[in-house]
Amino acid sequence: MNVRRIPLTVHEDERGWFTELVRASALPKPIKQANLSRSRKGVIRGLHYHERGQDDLFVCLFGMVRVVVLDRESGEVFTEDIGDDNPVALYVPGVHAHGYEALTDALFAYLVTEEYDPADPDEHGVPWDDERVRHIWSTTSPVLSARDASS
Repeated sequence: MNVRRIPLTVHEDERGWFTELVRASALPKPIKQANLSRSRKGVIRGLHYHERGQDDLFVCLFGMVRVVVLDRESGEVFTEDIGDDNPVALYVPGVHAHGYEALTDALFAYLVTEEYDPADPDEHGVPWDDERVRHIWSTTSPVLSARDASS
């Protein structure tokens, strides 16, 4: 499936902590846009995919989220809970349907390899409750955007 897992090394001292999120040299494509999302516990965002080659680098900055990635062709599923208790970044090829559930209130960053074009968005959806992934979520009644509710 080619999801790349990047452990984040956290350096702590009496002031707090520091971690390096990403090195451009470690990624297959350069980052062109950074997005930040705040979600309340129980929100599911996605599943989305991109046909024109946008990839995403996911990092939970605060709280915990469950990332779910679905290979639309093979049906293979990748999932990992990331955030405070598991400081990891995930590089997800955008051809795979991907999304996340806020397991707690969460601050989530996704750095992407293409700029968003509102005149011609490359955003497509797979329902959050698709039979291949519905058992993975911790909730059966998520808070969804209007777009995700109609996927």
